[in-house]
Amino acid sequence: MIEHFLGTWKLVSSENFEEYMKELGVSATLRNLAGLAKPRIRISAHGDNVNIKTESSFKNTEITFKLGEEFDETTADNRKVKSIITLDGGSMIHVQKWLGKETTIRRQIVDGKMVVILHQDWNATEIANCLGEIWTRPSIA
Repeated sequence: MIEHFLGTWKLVSSENFEEYMKELGVSATLRNLAGLAKPRIRISAHGDNVNIKTESSFKNTEITFKLGEEFDETTADNRKVKSIITLDGGSMIHVQKWLGKETTIRRQIVDGKMVVILHQDWNATEIANCLGEIWTRPSIA
């Protein structure tokens, strides 16, 4: 099932990004820089290892992991988190935990696009509680 996610994806739309980053405690300067970035994600698999590489003008990050096994991750905003990524019913579920907080990143392929929903569990403010993104495969020119 990981095969559906493999390849290169570019961000085409994002909702509530500013509010979500603010809830994470990201400074206004970094939020502005991140908001201007046009990231690409490359997802690949080699045996049991999965690699997610995110590249943008703001910052590059890369994680390599085995599905279902906890690993240490440093996020683009420099949070040190414990992560675990699993596959469930056509979704890739990425749970990040740190300092008693938790974020869940759910990736799904819908009509050839990767739809990403981020949900945090420490604030009842609904607008900042959920970030939605749509990613497409870039055209080859």
